[in-house]
Amino acid sequence: MTDAPEVALSMLTLVPGAMGGSETYARELTRQLATTDEVEATAYVPVNAAGFSRGIPEVVVPQVRTGSTTAQRLRAVGSATLRRRSLAAGLRSSRVVHFPFTIPVPRPSGSQAFVQTLLDVQHLDLPHLFSRAELAFRRRYYEGAARRADVVITISEFARTRMIELLGIPGDRIRVAHLGVDADDYTPYSGSRQDFVLYPARGWKHKNHDRLVEAMRIVRQEHPDMRLVLTGGGLETLGELPEWVDVRGLVSGAELRELYRSAAVLAFPSLYEGFGLPPLEAMASGCPVAATDAGSVPEVCGDAAVLFDATDPGAIADGILDALRRAGELSARGLEQVRLFTWERCRDVHLDVYRSVA
Repeated sequence: MTDAPEVALSMLTLVPGAMGGSETYARELTRQLATTDEVEATAYVPVNAAGFSRGIPEVVVPQVRTGSTTAQRLRAVGSATLRRRSLAAGLRSSRVVHFPFTIPVPRPSGSQAFVQTLLDVQHLDLPHLFSRAELAFRRRYYEGAARRADVVITISEFARTRMIELLGIPGDRIRVAHLGVDADDYTPYSGSRQDFVLYPARGWKHKNHDRLVEAMRIVRQEHPDMRLVLTGGGLETLGELPEWVDVRGLVSGAELRELYRSAAVLAFPSLYEGFGLPPLEAMASGCPVAATDAGSVPEVCGDAAVLFDATDPGAIADGILDALRRAGELSARGLEQVRLFTWERCRDVHLDVYRSVA
């Protein structure tokens, strides 16, 4: 298609392996954009993220290196900003610049359409979980950019509603692109399951690991052999844990899929989510789900999961026990629910946005 707009995916703040669901989203977006000729998309990544993009052309920017701390992120932002004129010509000349990781560096020119992905406004809903430095960083680079962007893409109706209410952005400038699950990557299993509850989540405060451990003490009164398996980065921050907690840390995709297939229940006690992929990935594997009733999770899970109050360890325990009792029913419902969320649908929203601003 000769008149396909050129789209630059500026991902210069990407920290590989440290960004949770946002990293999955950006990687899948590059893969999906490779399947269409409606846009000519090119990814721009820092030197430490070379090879991240899947299918579309990728330009590595050697002058930029990222890290996971606020100070390291500020250095990366400063480096990209100072070198804006020397960055790749394609990034400077593309008709549309999209920032999948929210932070608009380098800032688009006045002649370029500006699209920002903003996954949530957790820092406004739960400010006590953030340092002063991080709150200041997000006020400038998240909120300020969202108010300037031609279009903000977010990942749930819940997140869109909070952005309208808290940032005052007109609703017609915010588009929802639900995340997806590639069902072909998962093999549903409906047989007998092993005696462990799975929670795949980074060790961030809002992931609520402490209350889950307390809930599992209650679950083990009825199921004394039940263990808790934790996966994800940053789990060393959780401190000392009971011997029945198995901390796996970062695992491969194949290992995580096998855990989904064999876990008795996926527990998802997060205090806040802009979307929440693990419940859908578990459903695609036939695993029963017990999940928080907070944030976007009820929107994502529908009636295919047991929902609970994640601030109450007793309620979390009751949710897990209920999911154990209703395993067959929840597995069947989950396989239906996951079909509603595909990466192709997510891609199509992005294509609509790119065409509308180009």
